[in-house]
Amino acid sequence: MILVTLGTQDKQFPRLLQAVQKAIDDGTITDKVVVQAGHTVFDSKDMDVFSFIPTDRFAEYLEQADMIITHGGVGTIMTALKEKKIILGAARLTQYGEHQNDHQIQLLEAFDQAGYLIYMKDLSDITPYLKQAESFEPKPYQSNTSAFIAKLEDWIEHH
Repeated sequence: MILVTLGTQDKQFPRLLQAVQKAIDDGTITDKVVVQAGHTVFDSKDMDVFSFIPTDRFAEYLEQADMIITHGGVGTIMTALKEKKIILGAARLTQYGEHQNDHQIQLLEAFDQAGYLIYMKDLSDITPYLKQAESFEPKPYQSNTSAFIAKLEDWIEHH
């Protein structure tokens, strides 16, 4: 199963869903696809599209998913990394009115270069990214929380 999530932005992101639909239409994607579309309105005979999925149900879909296709939202990416999922990310772009700025490009480039996900730069055909995902092994996510807490405790003790 593939989980597609567009987050909760108040702007639409149909480009990503159109790209997924195209991959379904051409037979590249044959898995079940579940979509949390947020404010994006999109009709599909092939995908189960929900505006918003309750948190507990979203967690179930995330656990069941073999792959996550997402916008460049750090919350979704971090959650999927912790679950050791293969992630394909696409940036919302200002030129399409999908976001206020293009910060998602930098975020996705950084995660891609670090080996955590595959950044889908071109949504006109996502087949190459889907093929890359077949052999992609994401770098394991390691939380740095304990190191941060230790530094904070040290600072508190000495100030």
